[in-house]
Amino acid sequence: MGKKLEGIQRMLVIINKLKERQRYVPREELEEYVRLRMEERDATPVDIRTIQRDFKNIEDLFGICIRFDKKWSGYYINEEDSLINEQYERLLLNFDLLNALDKTSNLHTYVLAEHHRPSDTECLPALIKAIKFSHPVAFDYIYVREEGRMRKKKVLPHYLKEDQQRWYLLAYDNNMLKTFNVDCIRNLRIYYEETFKRDMDIDANDLFKDSYGIWNQPDIPIEDIELSYSALDGRFLKSVPLHHSQKIIADNETEFRITLRLRITNDFVMALLARSSSLTVIKPLHLRERIRKVYEEALQRNT
Repeated sequence: MGKKLEGIQRMLVIINKLKERQRYVPREELEEYVRLRMEERDATPVDIRTIQRDFKNIEDLFGICIRFDKKWSGYYINEEDSLINEQYERLLLNFDLLNALDKTSNLHTYVLAEHHRPSDTECLPALIKAIKFSHPVAFDYIYVREEGRMRKKKVLPHYLKEDQQRWYLLAYDNNMLKTFNVDCIRNLRIYYEETFKRDMDIDANDLFKDSYGIWNQPDIPIEDIELSYSALDGRFLKSVPLHHSQKIIADNETEFRITLRLRITNDFVMALLARSSSLTVIKPLHLRERIRKVYEEALQRNT
């Protein structure tokens, strides 16, 4: 990694830390944070003098002023601009993803990305590194549907996949390939002293080709689906298809009708409800009934 690129990365890491909810960051804490984040990127070791020199460059390049408060013994960002805040958080993530891989790597062998920006997360660089060098990882995982219950996991990471601006880890857990929401991962640890043989025969894209999003359940059958929408909704669905299998069979002033072929999962039903104002399910009948029940229950709750 070049010195100039390394310096920009380091500055973005500093900004990221100082934008946390914590108002004042002690010198030792900031130094340790920057050191760990740059180690993850195989960068040159840094000390507090290097970080302090970066403060001046941050102000010159980004217009962000970093000050030290003697009373609270910590660094803080002075008069932070919320728009700049959002822009540089996203920029930081892009640097993380690009530079966690060296220039000779093929991005698609580690990351399965969609065509929109993901949510920010600090886990991504460490997970990419673990995947790249075949190191097991351990973490505490939050099960949202179990009222936030947390369980410890040790898995063999294989891919990262983005879906609807969220990142998911595809990893073997007790010899089963599972999907983990990166937002639900806490206390990530890489086992640098251990390695495993990464299964390169997995066709990761094929795993999800018959599903909507990242919910892949082979026990749910693949079905032919036919849906009808208004012409207005049709214009949106032409620009952003529901699924790669989408085919247009009617497109006129009164109706936009499509067919799809995929598994009818909860994620897919939720996607249909998101544009339900003009939706008519033609087939299968059980999907039509499922949507009708959702409408009925919602009506009962709101009357």
